Amino acid sequence: MSACVPTRNDHSSRSPHSSRASGLKRPHSPPPPHRGRFRVSGADLSASITVFLIAVPMSLGLAVAMDAPLAAGLVSAAIGGIVAGLLGGTPLQVSGPSAGLTVVTAELIQIYGWRTTCAITIGAGLLQILLGTLKAARSALAVSPAIVHGTLAGIGVAIALAQLHIVLGGAPQSTALDNALSLPTHLTQAKPAALAIGALTVLLLVVWPRLPSRIGASLRRIPAALAAVVIATAVAAVAMPGIARVDLPSWRAHALPELPQGPVAALATAVFTVMLVASLESLLAAVAVDKLAADRATAATKAGATPPAPVERADLDRELRAQGIANAVSGLAGGLPVSGGAVRSSANVRAGAESRAATVLHGVWVLLAALFLVTVLEWIPLAALGALVMVVGIQMVNFAHIRKVHRHREFLVYGATISGVILAGVLKGVAIGIVVAVAVALHRLARTRITVTERDDGRYLVAARGQLTFLAVPRLSRVLGRLPHGIHAVVELDGFFMDHAAYETIQDWYAVQTAMGGRIEFTGRSGGRIAEPASASHSCCRPWTPWRNHHCHHQRQDAATTTAVASHTLSQPASSAGSERAQVHRRGSHRLLSGLSSFQRTTAPLVREELARLATEGQRPSQLFLTCADSRLVTSMITASGPGDLFTVRNVGNLVPTPGTGESTSGDESVAAAIEYAVDVLEVESITICGHSGCGAMQALLAAPPETPRTPLWRWLRHGLPSLERMRSRHHSWARIAGRLPTDAVEQLCLTNVVQQLEHLRTHESVARRLEAGTLHLHGMYFHVGEAQAYLLTEGASSGTGPDEVFARVAPGAVWGAEPATEEPRVAPGSTVGA
Repeated sequence: MSACVPTRNDHSSRSPHSSRASGLKRPHSPPPPHRGRFRVSGADLSASITVFLIAVPMSLGLAVAMDAPLAAGLVSAAIGGIVAGLLGGTPLQVSGPSAGLTVVTAELIQIYGWRTTCAITIGAGLLQILLGTLKAARSALAVSPAIVHGTLAGIGVAIALAQLHIVLGGAPQSTALDNALSLPTHLTQAKPAALAIGALTVLLLVVWPRLPSRIGASLRRIPAALAAVVIATAVAAVAMPGIARVDLPSWRAHALPELPQGPVAALATAVFTVMLVASLESLLAAVAVDKLAADRATAATKAGATPPAPVERADLDRELRAQGIANAVSGLAGGLPVSGGAVRSSANVRAGAESRAATVLHGVWVLLAALFLVTVLEWIPLAALGALVMVVGIQMVNFAHIRKVHRHREFLVYGATISGVILAGVLKGVAIGIVVAVAVALHRLARTRITVTERDDGRYLVAARGQLTFLAVPRLSRVLGRLPHGIHAVVELDGFFMDHAAYETIQDWYAVQTAMGGRIEFTGRSGGRIAEPASASHSCCRPWTPWRNHHCHHQRQDAATTTAVASHTLSQPASSAGSERAQVHRRGSHRLLSGLSSFQRTTAPLVREELARLATEGQRPSQLFLTCADSRLVTSMITASGPGDLFTVRNVGNLVPTPGTGESTSGDESVAAAIEYAVDVLEVESITICGHSGCGAMQALLAAPPETPRTPLWRWLRHGLPSLERMRSRHHSWARIAGRLPTDAVEQLCLTNVVQQLEHLRTHESVARRLEAGTLHLHGMYFHVGEAQAYLLTEGASSGTGPDEVFARVAPGAVWGAEPATEEPRVAPGSTVGA
């Protein structure tokens, strides 16, 4: 028999080779091996040209910012594109001169000179190769995001301050602090030509992506960086012929590395700093590119367009090794340090790149431009390049990251890191951030709030908020020692950790209190008592826990909510009967608000991502689950299903009116409408009708007087009369549970009703059509509330072809199979079957 318990269809019937044939890859599978030759698609060619047009001015601008030879920027861009593109673990990531290392490289050039800086770059590359071989890439991302983003933001501020001096027509100082202090002087001595070109470049960079109308949409296909530099160059060529421009020396004068000279410790620190910043920038960019590629495929699918070819997932260790090789080669060739760049990489993805061919080709175009377009590049004003890099530095201060850091209460770490990078340098800034992060973690670990509240009924509430370690023992002992002996107290432990010292302190106090006749209850975040078994201690405040058992939540009710409910109640007219009704209303509202608050606090954060996906994709349930409205039946709990799994219809008695008779005469066709919608629109694969023990509707049918009142309830219950007639008839086999007799006539009718409603279901046109086509399955189910046990109708009975109507017990972990049934004595209606 097919699986009857309603769950999402796993499409297990598909061919095991279908995923391979389609070219798709499982989300967490390793990257597929490379096969075939290097191929270039039209999309890759187009994307490579787009990235090339961004990379050339960016590379020159970063070289200017670092006070390095301008040709070195083009060398590192070409090597990053070709070497890292061919060997990297992130096919769509574009590597080139590192924006994050602008400040560090500028400082190294000033201290050691250009040729020694190239040697430091080689050393950093070799260290990256070693770490990639040791598979340490994931460990590098284990650093707090507040430190990583604070480091990059601090570097961005330092870059912006330095480049602002170039935009003003001056020269930057050696440190970010000196640049900030000397800024007022440079503002008074600004050169109008450089300032005008810089302002024009910034304006174009900001406005270009936001150009309106259809013409703007066409122009936006040109990268903003390229448009800004080209327009600024054209304006400078016409109006400002004497402005400082790019000066590319002859390749014959290109400087290559030399053996480093200087203190070994200082050189080792420099190598480590370059490696750290370049690796973090590359790995963060790789993760971002992976997400961008996935989002691009999702967006294409939603739009109904042909999704792009599947791209390999990022292999971070391979990417780190490739970045190391690229840095070593760049240093040997006299280039700048290389890293993966978010600006170039995101442009590559958005331009439609499909493989690493786009990255490699962009490097080839940069190399050709460096060899044959020197004359064209020398027309570019330095102020335009300075403005371009300044905007890149500003963009490194990401406000989305700041909001996330603030939301996670790590802004102190972020602020300390960014301040340290600006004032003391990258490595010292990272060290400051780590120290502050550790201090914050220790403070949170040691911070414990212990409060005592005496209630009106004489009980005490002892609430411990935070982690109970030996640091909190003095305060804990002092608070517990002040309580009288022999009291009734509830100790609420709202934390995630308790060490041995704190445990012994609480245990000793508990022993003294109980010896003196006291009663102590311990509850935690889950509301379970510590002395209870694990299965019980976690059962209080789970999502399916009844409101009356939410003791842990009721003790922490928000005062504003309680006051609002109380004030609403007090505003009602007072009377003895009215006061009692108001009290019931207040208690019901209180429980509802408590449940909603508990969901928002504990469950919503866990399901928000899945619900957001369902909100975007729409519902695609595989099952229609029709059951009784009884409050004891929690469908998601007994079927272990989640959001989007079941399309659920509930009514009194799990009844299915036959089409055209009964339901339509009362003007209510909601059940028929739900069936039609589920079968024809949602195209569910199966329908399950679920009855349950102790059903009030079935009890009412059995006890119905000869002349029932014409109320809405009785007009609805008449749809269950065929079930009652079926049970009393001698022409049908009675429904029963395999292995035992029905407990009484009520259970007999509950079982029979499931079988009868399945027959009603088959009379609906949409159901009959799908059954005939073999695309729909019907299942019967019975849930015994007192036993928390599910029973499933055997396959023959469910399909309407079998002679027996037997419900078989579902065992934990068992695979459903046909179970032999033996005929058992019938139970007369109204009688009770003894043990």
